[in-house]
Amino acid sequence: MADKTEIGILAYGAYLPRLRLARKVAADANAWFNPALKGLARGERTMCNWDEDTVTMAVEAARDCLIGQDRGTVSSLSLASTSFPFEDRLNAGIVLEALNLAPSVNAQDLTASQRAATSGLITAVQMARGGAGPVLMVASEKRRTKTASPRELETGDGAAALLIGTGPVVARLIGHASRTVDFVDHFRGEGFEFDYTWEERWIRDEGYNKIVPAALADVFKATAVKPADVAHFAMPCVLPRVAAGIAKKAGMAESAVRDNLHAVCGETGAAHPIVMLVDALEKAKPGDKILVVGFGQGCDALLFEATDALPRLAPRLGIMGHLARRKEETNYARFLAFNDLVAIERGLRADIDKQTPLSSLYRNRRMLTGLIGGQCRKCGTLQFPKSNVCVNPNCNAFHSQDDHAFADTPAKVQSFTADRLTYSPDPPHYYGMVVFDEGGRMMIDFTDCDAASVDVDAPMRMMFRIKEYDPARGFTRYFWKAAPTQPNAGGPAPAKA
Repeated sequence: MADKTEIGILAYGAYLPRLRLARKVAADANAWFNPALKGLARGERTMCNWDEDTVTMAVEAARDCLIGQDRGTVSSLSLASTSFPFEDRLNAGIVLEALNLAPSVNAQDLTASQRAATSGLITAVQMARGGAGPVLMVASEKRRTKTASPRELETGDGAAALLIGTGPVVARLIGHASRTVDFVDHFRGEGFEFDYTWEERWIRDEGYNKIVPAALADVFKATAVKPADVAHFAMPCVLPRVAAGIAKKAGMAESAVRDNLHAVCGETGAAHPIVMLVDALEKAKPGDKILVVGFGQGCDALLFEATDALPRLAPRLGIMGHLARRKEETNYARFLAFNDLVAIERGLRADIDKQTPLSSLYRNRRMLTGLIGGQCRKCGTLQFPKSNVCVNPNCNAFHSQDDHAFADTPAKVQSFTADRLTYSPDPPHYYGMVVFDEGGRMMIDFTDCDAASVDVDAPMRMMFRIKEYDPARGFTRYFWKAAPTQPNAGGPAPAKA
């Protein structure tokens, strides 16, 4: 059973983009240049929509994780990634604002290594052990790769989140170990867009096969757990049979090696150890031991044990739910355009100055980033945006508005338009009026939708997305959009067995 003093995982969540690029279309498009890509043409990889990035996926994974949790207890937020949209702005601060966490919450970015997430997870555990409140650990990655490269097919976009603390944990931490080795399997220098990767055999023989076993030996020695007792071994690696070989060498059962989700997702970079850990938690039974590994200039190994609280965790989409929420993408040109890998003539309608007034953004950050509206204290009317006068014509009270969060409130379509005249990176541009179930309405852009998924009275949920990108200054502006919630377009969380 979970003890109130135990340290571990209080909740978990994940986010995978709806779009899935069929690897075959990418391999076929580039076979004239690199015929060997046909060997990687099976399955599909997750692919961000044009309005998704590391920050938006982190917000959605964190929202999934915090279902049923008191956000007011979160004391710290860590965001791990090697693909942040801002090099000099606190990316975790945007996530904090979108989640409406208190300004007293410490937020930090973790980067520069594929094991940034597992190292951050160890730090979160140490903070919880020191008496800090729950720590929200989020990992998210949208890796850009060169066209016609194997990495283009091997990678995927995604995010996962864990709430770490003491109390009724769903998985208690048994122990952890780390090794730091300046082994450079790949790197990305300052000012470069893409990673430079070294030879696979060298990475396998001198990297994984020497560094990971040493860390595993350390964690087994520290915890006195027998390798054969591990039920789930989660180790991201795109090289075939490496994880299975390391498990066998360590004494773990072959059945313990977790599917790396390559066929249905791809490797999500620094986020993938946490993605695989969440996937393991979704399938684990109380008492199962879960060993997760992060590799990158060394190795982190963390050993957890699922508790009796795991089956009682509130339902959430997680990995399984987001894998079911999918739309196949067979247009390779769209993938190239969404990842800015090809120059497109966007037309005169796109040729406007997109400067963001930073003073206005700051003053309105709770409305824009947190989707905070108002509720009249006198009549109870909800409205967005918040104003000095109640919009209820039978009230019209002055200065009667209290903050009201709309982000997690379901809504329905009242009217909508599919516009091909205005500029959109993915035409047509869907937008319309939505009415929130609790009251209030707003005109809003739609996302992750098509003609088959949008209609009057269609259920919608709010999702944090990119509103606009300013190419002249490199600034990304975020806002909320409405996405359909019917099957395969953002459905409700499946019940947990």
